Amino acid sequence: MKYVMIEDIEPGQILGKTVYTANGTVLLSAGVQLTVYMISTLKRIGVTVLYIEDQLFEDIEMEEEVVSPKLKQAIFREMHGISQALKSGKDFNAASVATNVDMLLGSALENKDVALHLAEIRTADNAEYIHALNVCLISSMIGINMQLNPSQLKELAIGALLHDIGKVVPESKLPLEQGKEHHAWRGYDMLRQKREWSLLVAHIALQHHEKLNGSGEPRGLTAEAIQPYAKIVAVANTYDNLISGGTSGDKPLLPHEACEQLMAASERELDRDILVEFMRIISIYPNGTSVRLSTKETGVVVRQHRGLPGRPVIRIVRRTDDELDIKEVDLSSETTVFIEAVLS
Repeated sequence: MKYVMIEDIEPGQILGKTVYTANGTVLLSAGVQLTVYMISTLKRIGVTVLYIEDQLFEDIEMEEEVVSPKLKQAIFREMHGISQALKSGKDFNAASVATNVDMLLGSALENKDVALHLAEIRTADNAEYIHALNVCLISSMIGINMQLNPSQLKELAIGALLHDIGKVVPESKLPLEQGKEHHAWRGYDMLRQKREWSLLVAHIALQHHEKLNGSGEPRGLTAEAIQPYAKIVAVANTYDNLISGGTSGDKPLLPHEACEQLMAASERELDRDILVEFMRIISIYPNGTSVRLSTKETGVVVRQHRGLPGRPVIRIVRRTDDELDIKEVDLSSETTVFIEAVLS
């Protein structure tokens, strides 16, 4: 399976990973042969990358999933239901959210040693739900690495899942004071009314855009004033916005590029200790990624080494006359060879 930009997809190729709609139903199933119409439709609804089957790399397996497809669908449906309820002026079910968060935390704890690869295919209508899930999952796994207790992990995970809830709260539902129009304030005012949860959950929504140097929003808080959970969610939120292009329409970054930007913000905008834990959980060069090595050879990432995210195994395929020359380069042992670039 290969990770391919939508512009490079050709009719007749086989879809390697299922694409879901906003409410968690299947839009296109893995294994379908892509047509011109399908590719055009995927572009129109905002898809930028797909996983494609490739005979030369058919044995490449995706990294283990931390969360099962069934649970992802349940969380997408949950977030879709919350969004629809709030937009119509209704409340949402806190117990249902807590149940799904419990299941997500169970999966995260069971798979805490798995390198996290955020591989869901985004469309214009499911992007906000995938973002919520990704931020929740990243935050939870960082929290596990930081040895938070079960109660703390649940507070963190609920706040991370709902960190952007203020974006869908109608103005008529929560009339705000002047200067409190930012979606972080709106989310805080909504979540602090949920007596089932700690007020810390609401503070995650309020502070997830704050930065250590005081340049963040909405209050310009500095390091010591920012709630620790919000510092974790800030890292997760920033990373997922970078790899998706966020809401500003910026070009999505590749995982290693996003990681470089995060590390550049260490101690200035983002907490260094949290970034260290983040780098321990994320997959920098996911399986299926095409790369160029410092030897100028090009190949595809086929396997990972736990604990060495920057040193995967690369398969290089060269055609000589009518035959294929295939070799694998294990960067964990080839210490003088490096990944020079990721190819689209």
